[in-house]
Amino acid sequence: MRAAIGLDIGTTAVKALALDETGAVLARAEVGYPLSIPRPGWAEQDPAEWWRATEQALAALRVDEATGIGLSGQMHGLVALDASGRVIRPAILWNDGRTAAECDEIEQRIGLGELIARTGNRALTGFTAPKLLWLRNHEPHHYARIAQVMLPKDYVRLRLCGEHATDMADASGTLLFDVARRRWSESVLDALEIDPAWLPRLLESPEPSGETGAGVPIAAGAGDQAAGALGVGVDRPGPLSIALGTSGVVFAALPEFAADESARVHAFCHAVPGGWHAMGVMLSAAGSLQWLRDVAAPGVEFGELFEAASAWQPGAEGLTFLPYLAGERTPHADPGARGSFTGLSLRHDRGALVRAVLEGVAYGLRDSLDLLRELGVAPGRARVSGGGARSELWLRIIASVLETPLERPVVEEGAAYGAALLGGVAAGVWPDVQAAVASCVRVRDEVEPEPAWVAAYAAGRERFRALYPALRTFA
Repeated sequence: MRAAIGLDIGTTAVKALALDETGAVLARAEVGYPLSIPRPGWAEQDPAEWWRATEQALAALRVDEATGIGLSGQMHGLVALDASGRVIRPAILWNDGRTAAECDEIEQRIGLGELIARTGNRALTGFTAPKLLWLRNHEPHHYARIAQVMLPKDYVRLRLCGEHATDMADASGTLLFDVARRRWSESVLDALEIDPAWLPRLLESPEPSGETGAGVPIAAGAGDQAAGALGVGVDRPGPLSIALGTSGVVFAALPEFAADESARVHAFCHAVPGGWHAMGVMLSAAGSLQWLRDVAAPGVEFGELFEAASAWQPGAEGLTFLPYLAGERTPHADPGARGSFTGLSLRHDRGALVRAVLEGVAYGLRDSLDLLRELGVAPGRARVSGGGARSELWLRIIASVLETPLERPVVEEGAAYGAALLGGVAAGVWPDVQAAVASCVRVRDEVEPEPAWVAAYAAGRERFRALYPALRTFA
């Protein structure tokens, strides 16, 4: 079997896809690994687990001849290596919240306006630069050993082909990258006193970064959101990409670089050479539903929970859920934000709690959409992917809250699929990213807003937005 391969180095597992030249999936594999929470608010992983899972996933595909390999994965994580190429400490991940003080330090050193102008973003706890400063401030013995820093998928690249490289899209989430000019920011590196020699060389996403020992080209790849957008067909301005994974993302390709002046949404390079995108990110989307099941319905199938939620009308009689279980990025940029159920009554049951979670996540996505509209994004529809997209009820709720039709692509694994397309472009299977998307990405169905729900959700959205500042008074 001859195939282009995509690898998505996720938060909980490596996902692998093998595609033929038409974009049809020939094989898929998934291998999981643990997440370490050594202290409240921390999140770490051993990079060796990513490599173990990658080897197992590649073997499970049973591909006779790989034409090319593309890489995607969780963004922002800090992997630090010493001069011998050894991992210095467990990787600090995107959902780790320990760096609030370092974020303040960065914005004080550089100035918020200058930081946004240089990087397109403000300092958030998930980004890579605050993690480096945290190491310097709290683990100087580890910081002193650093010879190379890289992002999670790029550690897998290093193991595959020995190259220390990354792509423009993933580099955009480090807070060390000049997004408008597509290069490392000398001024930010100087202000933070970070050695530029530690950083990987930069490539556009479909460019080959090296070859395996068998001569298979490895595309530079992209972070999971940019690769996932390609995987659902968002390679240019037009439809949105909505990802319903552990986190939730509303993603729009831009015709040119544009940053929100308050950096409430992120401005990054796209996986299309010379392209940019903006996205709003909520930290707990499907993760909120997973949390509720774990604490209130362990072992219960998600289908049963959705069925119970469907018995409740929109708004669940005033029950409102704030999905800020791990802090929040868009629109609040507040690592101290916390979730809540508000409006509980004796009538509410487990189904009502589930319904409120589904609606609360949808309201959070609408916050991102409204901010993207302020940048001039005017979507007619959206492409949706991720585990949450398997629920018809949840998609009907989201479509009604966003007042936007949702299209489901044939292939659900957006990031791995986009990575495989990039691998195929690097190998010459398709001439460029746009041709790969046009040849391969297909839509299987569409979910329309429910007219009877739209007004109820407009009122619910106002309730939702009023709760955050009120709850902050008790923080």
